[in-house]
Amino acid sequence: MSSSQPQPVPTESAEEQTVTSYLLQHADFFERNPQLLTRLRLYHPRSGATISLIERQVEVLREKQLAQEQQLVEFVRVARANDQLAEKIHVLTRRLLRTGNRAEALAQIESSLRESFDARHAVLVLPGAADGLPPSRLLRSVAADDPALRSFETLFAAGKPRCGQVRDSQREFLFGAEAADIGSVALVPLMAREPPGLLALGSVERDRFHPGMSTEFLLRMGELIADALGRV
Repeated sequence: MSSSQPQPVPTESAEEQTVTSYLLQHADFFERNPQLLTRLRLYHPRSGATISLIERQVEVLREKQLAQEQQLVEFVRVARANDQLAEKIHVLTRRLLRTGNRAEALAQIESSLRESFDARHAVLVLPGAADGLPPSRLLRSVAADDPALRSFETLFAAGKPRCGQVRDSQREFLFGAEAADIGSVALVPLMAREPPGLLALGSVERDRFHPGMSTEFLLRMGELIADALGRV
């Protein structure tokens, strides 16, 4: 049975560490030795051709600038999208302020979801009596002790919107015959009601509503709807 002998550290590795340490401690090395900049050769990361250190530095700066430009474009896109959502919430608020009762509020909510938010698959679940509210494609009135509501207990306990995928039984309860077409869902608890209600927005796109998205505007929408439907 042979015993393994400790392997010596490769000379190249030790030398590289020494050079690296020296350069880190003497950042002005190439300023004092500018002739080395044109003699050092590196491989281009994409073409494989040899280039000078200066050319590689220029390439790194270009890549960094491109990444920053792409990040800025994304920031602008998100900012514009948020501005548009804020404007839609503002319009919804004004429409609800002009209503005089729950029936009018429900009509404005339904039309706003369809016209402003492009929510073609939306369900408003109100446990308990829905007195004064006319039949609506949006409204789903259920008993407060409906067993189907138990599957949303964690949502009501958290009191915050949730986006992404839902269980098949939840999707079927919310969207009925359209359940098979729903790829992603946003669930908005209406905590200002007692018992709490639920606004469900469905999309045929699997990534339209995802766990990583911001839910701030959904939270505001839920508060507006709950307050509007809480009128006598």
